[in-house]
Amino acid sequence: MPENKMPVAVLISGTGTTLRNLIQWVEAGQLDIDIRLVISSSSQAKGLQFAADAAIETQVIRLRESGAEEAFSEAIFAACREAEVRFVALGGFLKHLIVAHDFENRVINIHPALIPAFCGKGFYGLRVHQAALAHGVKVSGCTVHFVDDQYDHGPIILQRVVPVLDDDTPEALAARVFAAECEAYPQVLQWLAEGRVQVEGRRVRVHEA
Repeated sequence: MPENKMPVAVLISGTGTTLRNLIQWVEAGQLDIDIRLVISSSSQAKGLQFAADAAIETQVIRLRESGAEEAFSEAIFAACREAEVRFVALGGFLKHLIVAHDFENRVINIHPALIPAFCGKGFYGLRVHQAALAHGVKVSGCTVHFVDDQYDHGPIILQRVVPVLDDDTPEALAARVFAAECEAYPQVLQWLAEGRVQVEGRRVRVHEA
């Protein structure tokens, strides 16, 4: 294991299940990142407890206290600069984020569908899976992508596909997709830690180790 792990901040808004998954991978020695900071958009986010249990510094930055999206976003990136993180990972972060210029292609997100399907403003949680089932798709999955100033829009790094079953409920499909997310997100973060990811416009290339 490398002594100097890649410093990362994780942004959350709710349950923190994605954060918990990343912490478990780090503690198992399978992910070479140092989660230096967890920022929540809500003081009630259950995920803050996962950070506390892992002795990770936390901050709560609320949109309503910032007054505007620009100030809210800048407050978040100011905290990330202070923590000297290289990448920012969104884990169920539900607020719109305006990416600072110095963090371009340094913010990633995971979405529970195959972008560009079932994504954009309002598509989160069970709403995504309800829409997929209503549309009658045969496969769904998850997408890890870089974040730009539009919801679920930045360059795609990795997608994982899961089948949609005839008797699926939104909850059953969500569980299957989340299982794929639990492997895909750490995989991308490991690639980033190894310096293997290259962005060319909207195309992302992952070089061999």
